[in-house]
This record gives sequence, C-alpha cells and structure tokens, in this order.
Amino acid sequence: MNIAVVGLGIIGGSFCKAIKKYTDHRVIGINRTKSTAEKALKEGAIDEIGTHESLENADLIILSMYPQAVVDYVSRYGEYIKKGAVVTDVSGIKRAICPQMTELSEKFGFVFAGSHPMAGKETNGFDVSDADLYKNASYIIVPCNAGDSVVNMLSDFAKSIGFGTVKITTPEEHDRMIAFTSQLPHVLACSYVLSPCCPNHKGFSAGSYRDVSRVANINSTLWSELFLENKDPLISELDILIENITKIKDAIKAEDTDALKALLEKGREVKQALGE
Repeated sequence: MNIAVVGLGIIGGSFCKAIKKYTDHRVIGINRTKSTAEKALKEGAIDEIGTHESLENADLIILSMYPQAVVDYVSRYGEYIKKGAVVTDVSGIKRAICPQMTELSEKFGFVFAGSHPMAGKETNGFDVSDADLYKNASYIIVPCNAGDSVVNMLSDFAKSIGFGTVKITTPEEHDRMIAFTSQLPHVLACSYVLSPCCPNHKGFSAGSYRDVSRVANINSTLWSELFLENKDPLISELDILIENITKIKDAIKAEDTDALKALLEKGREVKQALGE
C-alpha cells in the first residue's frame, strides 16, 4: 500500500519507522514543520515528503494529530483523499470525533475507522519515535460504521508492525475504559506531584514514587483536550477514586485498623485476581 502518515511526532514517527522496518509498504510523510519531514526522509522513516495533495495517492491515511485537529484537517483537505481510501486516526477519544469523521467520509467518499495505539513515552516528538514502540502493544479499532473488510485490514496491518493485541469496540466503551486506564492515572500523577513534598523527594523515593509520578510529565495542551472531550466518563472515574481514597483516609483518621486492613486487602485481592 501507499500509506500517508500525517503528523510525525512520537506516534506518527513510530508508525513510519515500524512500517519501513517490518513491511514493504511505501510511506508518505506529511508534517507541518518541514524540517521534521526532512529529517524523517534522511533517516529512511519515509519514502517521500508529502503535502495535502499527496493524499490522492494514499490507500491508507493515518492521522496522527490532536482529536479536533483530525476533524479540522479532513474538513479542509478531504477533497484530495481518493475515493475508497481508508482513513484512521490515533486519538485517545472517540465519541467526540467518530460522528464528525463518519459524516466527512460520506461527504468525500473515503472510509473512516477510528483506532488508538496503546503505546507511548513520557517525551514527545519525532526524535524519540521508535520502530519498536508498538511491539506487543494493544491496538484498539473503533469501526464507526466501517465494514468488516476494513476492520480486518487494519487488524492485519497493526499485527504486521508489531502490535500484539487488537481490540474492537464502540466509541462509548473506548472512552469509558480509556478514562480509567489512561486518563485517570494522568490526573492522579499530576495531583500527586503537586504536593509540597515533591521537590524534596530525592533521597526519600524509590520505585513507588517513580511508578506513580511517571506520567506527570504531561503534554498539557493535548491532555486538557482529551480530559474535556471525555468529561463525563472521566468525572465518573474521579468520583469513584475520590470515594475510595476518602474511605482509606477516614479509616486512618479514626485509627480503625480493621476497616483499613479490609480496604487494603480488597485492593490486593482485586489486583491479584487479575494475575498481573
């Protein structure tokens, strides 16, 4: 296939590098900053530096952009996408963009299926992209009215570049689960490091500090958009977290050993039952 990757940050850049390393597909790289595209070409991550006009040559288009930027880009350049091409995104939310992208696909004649690679790093940009970033990671497909043939194609493509698991779901389930597995930990990490103790942690911290604080190194612009676009599921998860923290706090405050042990034991049992 001719594959156009729009946005050559860590996610888009890693797609390019993985495609070139593990497949024979041809990669067209499109990026707002020309110097980044030139670097990708020099490193062999892409075969061609493209523009919006290059979209007419692509069989598969991967939009590696912020959620609303995905919609805005296709609204502006959708006329260049060839009829029948498959367009997918990498966004961390789906309810907010699936209806808009489905409408645009009907207008311009391409096929849209949402996707979400469950991989990343604490740092961003093409320089930290990696051909093996997706090794054994989960690839979520949200069909958004796309047929089985498109879903199967995306699934086969994902596995060909290293993904180990493919999950097919609805926009609603995707956003609900991502609120728990991804967004909530970022809220927790940021809240945790806002403690006045944090600047003095060195010498007092080890693995627990690193595990909880790791994702506080956050892209505030992107994650603010993700949080607000997924407001209701995230608030629901925050309410559950606050309730559970409050129960533990109240047990400590009351010096209620039995209640505290029961809460901690329940958490241990849940985690142990998952076999992780």
